[in-house]
Amino acid sequence: MAERSGGPTDLSGKLNRLFDVMRKPNQPQLSNAAAAEAITAKTGVPISPAYLWQLRSGLKTNPTITHLRAIAEFFGVPASYLIDAGEDANIEEQLRALQTFRDAGVRDLAARASGLTPASLESIRRMIDQARSIERLPPIDDEPAT
Repeated sequence: MAERSGGPTDLSGKLNRLFDVMRKPNQPQLSNAAAAEAITAKTGVPISPAYLWQLRSGLKTNPTITHLRAIAEFFGVPASYLIDAGEDANIEEQLRALQTFRDAGVRDLAARASGLTPASLESIRRMIDQARSIERLPPIDDEPAT
């Protein structure tokens, strides 16, 4: 039997893993409604919140390739991660690394910011926004994720 690295092997597990890992630091997972809207907007492939819920809960187990490709494109993973049965060790390793770096970075910044005045925190926020601009990264919405 092949050794497993602990990643999900079924579609619902893989989708839930993507929802858990592929999010902004300090933000909750996207809701099915927000994800469905974003997937449709990014890919042009219509998908409903109810359909995403059915896929994530395991009620639907045979989605169209078109939907799987759209979901994969939205989350930035190869479609094969969702289409192929079993675990993709390379993708799982990348997802674990992303989650570790994201979580560690947030904890480190939060620890360093602890106890600072609101004015200092605002100054740091502006510096981060400026750094993002210099690195040609998109601005961060000040509104909470849905």
